[in-house]
Amino acid sequence: MNCAENSIQPLFSVENRAARAAVFISGEGSNAVKLLESEAYGDKWEAAVIVSDRPETSNAADIAARFGLPFEGLDIKKFYESHGEQRVSLMTPAGREVRELWTERLRELIAPFKVDFGILAGFVPLTNISSDFPCLNIHPGDLLYLKDDSRYLVGLHKIPVERAILEGLDTLRSSVIIAQAYSGGGEGMDSGPVLAVSAPVKIDLNGYTLETLRSIAAERENLGGKRAAGDILSEVAAANLEQLKRQGDWTTFPPAVEAFASGRYGTDGHGGFFFYDAGEWLAIRTVEFSADGTYRLMR
Repeated sequence: MNCAENSIQPLFSVENRAARAAVFISGEGSNAVKLLESEAYGDKWEAAVIVSDRPETSNAADIAARFGLPFEGLDIKKFYESHGEQRVSLMTPAGREVRELWTERLRELIAPFKVDFGILAGFVPLTNISSDFPCLNIHPGDLLYLKDDSRYLVGLHKIPVERAILEGLDTLRSSVIIAQAYSGGGEGMDSGPVLAVSAPVKIDLNGYTLETLRSIAAERENLGGKRAAGDILSEVAAANLEQLKRQGDWTTFPPAVEAFASGRYGTDGHGGFFFYDAGEWLAIRTVEFSADGTYRLMR
């Protein structure tokens, strides 16, 4: 389907300059490093500031220094403790109130950097700063996979990978989405537009059978959903998550960020999703980016 250009509006665009991004990091920051090392960096977009909720334990400050970028840290654990909460959580009204206060302080810290969009490069805490400007997130699951008409491979950390394994899928994908503002205990952030997915990454059960892994999941159910520390399913999921990061995240996030910052994603205002390619807007479901630098439009 080809569409008249004047009926489509870019999801994001800036004129006559590189877009400025705040890059949010909680841990080792390998996804951020891949983005900052990408060929498009400094042309279509640039990092205005590196931000971390774990300034003392993450690699965020070191990454900022390595690339000559400003750094802002706001320790979320210490912030919660200073407000009388010992646990960093959204599961209580008090916890949600503190999270909003923390987010407001975060806004104040990054305001001087005139940010156009955010990049959640392994950022753990949910924050509604995603309502201030678009925030791109890399998710360890194929958000095109539906079950009962809903995205099934959602959740944090290893959860999407475990779900894919237990579902009996053969492959994993990373998904790049526009993170949505959360509500309540954190629902809804994985519901945004899927800008891109990685090429499929083969699942490796590490010599275990699917029946064995499903039996471990069943044992967890008997424990009220609790996971035994380091159980086999958790270990298999962790190994596949690491593989997905290397073969999925690192090959998909940089080109997706470049395409977004370049204004190549568009909408017709009626639910249609489009990608600007070869001089025209084309209707898509999403874009698949591969490790060899090629891409294909998924219709």
